[in-house]
Amino acid sequence: MMQKKNITKTDEIYLRPGTVIVGKWNGNKYIIKRKIGAGMIGTVYLCQVNNQFVALKISKQAMSLTSEVNVLKSLNKVQDKRLGPFLLDVDDYEAKDGEKYSFYVMEYIRGTSLESFVRQNGYEWIGVFLIQILEQLEELHQAGWVFGDLKNDNLLVSSNPPQVHFIDVGGTTKIGRSIKEYSEFYDRAYWYLGSREAEPSYDLFALVMVVLTIFYPKQFKRTKHARQQIYQKIIAVKELTPFRPIFMKAIDGKYDRAKEMKEELIQRLMKRKKGYDTSENKKTHYIIEALIITCISSIYFILSYFIG
Repeated sequence: MMQKKNITKTDEIYLRPGTVIVGKWNGNKYIIKRKIGAGMIGTVYLCQVNNQFVALKISKQAMSLTSEVNVLKSLNKVQDKRLGPFLLDVDDYEAKDGEKYSFYVMEYIRGTSLESFVRQNGYEWIGVFLIQILEQLEELHQAGWVFGDLKNDNLLVSSNPPQVHFIDVGGTTKIGRSIKEYSEFYDRAYWYLGSREAEPSYDLFALVMVVLTIFYPKQFKRTKHARQQIYQKIIAVKELTPFRPIFMKAIDGKYDRAKEMKEELIQRLMKRKKGYDTSENKKTHYIIEALIITCISSIYFILSYFIG
């Protein structure tokens, strides 16, 4: 069972649908519609404001929430990379019973979980989403951060075109520091395969585990031979055949940058597609096009391959 570091029941803030949150300083009013999720630091609610939907995270832990706000501000500076939801408001709230809270408001991204999307639309999408995530991780790492709590719950796929988004920055940690929030199954230290120091390879290990949860939704418990155990789980899934050597290198921490893992992944995927008659499989053709669109900024040679 996945567990979060130091999580307690008191971290969750209970608000009934219809509750109106009024910001103490900015005066904005948010109508609670339903709970989206809860974590170590507060609870996220879907809210309505001026006929629009937003996501509001509320907590009693003002300092921790401020840290998350600073992360969002940093990520929002890279406007064209979509490294996280856009920050819309930051304020305090005092309830009728006198309880005081801090909250921030983000854009609400409609979509489905990565795991659900892949199961519904086909395993061919794994390569596309891996490249999207690796591109975002590279930008995040270059900005000086590690995502930390990378897992399926913190990834959302929007449509038209399908695009993966990071939706919770609660575990995002400055490179060089100790990971502040993690989930055991995705944590390399739990598997005795590395430390909890915030570095790019920490996220890359977790990314492999994200993919494995698509095929092992109940996850699996650690044994004494953790590395071989994960290797065997990868090998047992035929759909992961093209990713095996890359995943094993990521498990062993052999990539220093997400860019390195992405480039090797692209090379293997393109090599696998050579000679394939896309006219016989429209679905695969569409996914290949999505792959090209995803990678156009960094792999211009793919375009010359398909056009030429």
